[in-house]
Amino acid sequence: MPDDVLPTLSDKDQEALQRWVQQQGLGSTVSDVEPLTGGSQNIVVRLRVDGRPMVLRRPPAHPRPTSDKTMLREIAVLRTLAGTPVPHPGFIAGCEDLDVLGVVFYLMEEVDGFNPGNEMAEPYVRDAGMRHQVGLSYAASLAKLGNVVWEGSPLAALKRPGSFLARQVPQFLRLLESYRHDNYAPESFPAVTELAQWLEANRPPDREPGVMHGDAHLNNVLLRRDTPELAAFIDWEMCTVGDPLLDLGWMLICWPLDPNPINAGSQLAALGGLASRRELLDAYLEAGGRETSSLDWYLAMACFKLGIVIEGTWSRYLAGQASAEAGERLHASAENLIELGTRVAKGDNPFE
Repeated sequence: MPDDVLPTLSDKDQEALQRWVQQQGLGSTVSDVEPLTGGSQNIVVRLRVDGRPMVLRRPPAHPRPTSDKTMLREIAVLRTLAGTPVPHPGFIAGCEDLDVLGVVFYLMEEVDGFNPGNEMAEPYVRDAGMRHQVGLSYAASLAKLGNVVWEGSPLAALKRPGSFLARQVPQFLRLLESYRHDNYAPESFPAVTELAQWLEANRPPDREPGVMHGDAHLNNVLLRRDTPELAAFIDWEMCTVGDPLLDLGWMLICWPLDPNPINAGSQLAALGGLASRRELLDAYLEAGGRETSSLDWYLAMACFKLGIVIEGTWSRYLAGQASAEAGERLHASAENLIELGTRVAKGDNPFE
């Protein structure tokens, strides 16, 4: 059964979770379990422990081989961000014991905010100025993330030796190859090869490492309801220590102005009045974000990486592990992203 129809915890899992919560001294009773989101990526549920609201995050119903490692990565970043100015959910507790739910999972604080991809707070509907300003807050918060001190933190273990940028193209070509099965061949996505060659030939030098979200777009944030500020970055599964300029490129290509390759933040975008990409870049730099003369390379690399990442849902659909709607929609977006990245590489930047 596709995991997009299993977004919550079974009764058996809820009983196991309650026993674990009691053992950890977090409380005695787990109640009011309800799904927040879930599907081919991860399962997120809201619950209460002795009346205290919390959010549980765990891998999908069909975990990938790397799902538990991904949860450990998310735990590390939330622990690292504690006490920093970066908006994020507070970490409560994590579980590596696979005898509890069969997967690694963690509990975090519930954030009072809304996701602009599927909800809209009334003040943003009424006030175009709020819609404009919140984008600038988002960009500034991303700059702050790249400046977080990570040395000696739980996140430091993710820092690999050698060139981060040199690893990118080979790593994501391997990810594409990992999607191969009887019903999916990576060769069916041929435009990737040309873009990969350009990225390798034009790679800028590595700079000082910094914390990256890895998937910065409006579906992965919560906005404050009454003031135009970012409430939290969420969905940290692609976080790492690398080059924060890739987050900048990712944010810019995913910003829901034309071209809009993944339609992130669709409800906010539909109301109009958003900051331009140039304004986002200026807000990022004013907040201490890094400057670069190679922005086109980071834009093209973001298109390359994101295109390959979301192509995985197409492969999973063809394997019977995701819905047709999600698979077909994301496959079209993946093809569009590679096309846009190729245009950037050829000097026809559609994101300017």
